[in-house]
Amino acid sequence: MNFNNFGYLLLASAAAGSACLPHPFVMWLLIVNLLTLALYGVDKRAAYKARRRVPEFTLLLFGYAGGWIGAILGQQLFRHKTQKQPFKTWFAISVILNLAVVGAVWWLI
Repeated sequence: MNFNNFGYLLLASAAAGSACLPHPFVMWLLIVNLLTLALYGVDKRAAYKARRRVPEFTLLLFGYAGGWIGAILGQQLFRHKTQKQPFKTWFAISVILNLAVVGAVWWLI
């Protein structure tokens, strides 16, 4: 199993696990942000050692799933994905979409 598939498995496990905890939405955000931060670190290390990289789509998906704060921290902490323009644009779009979805859910509740 490559790390990309393992990341998706972790994301699904985080969703299932956070549903069983006292504050599922807060726990989901905490878990997905930690996973996203770790994913940026793994991708930076893979880039440094010329190994197989985490696809940009996976990084964007984790950010869209609520891990955009962890992604921003990972970008700054690891100095990773801060200059690549197409990625920055798609990342900004994913943050805006995530905030719109969270705002809509918050408003409907």
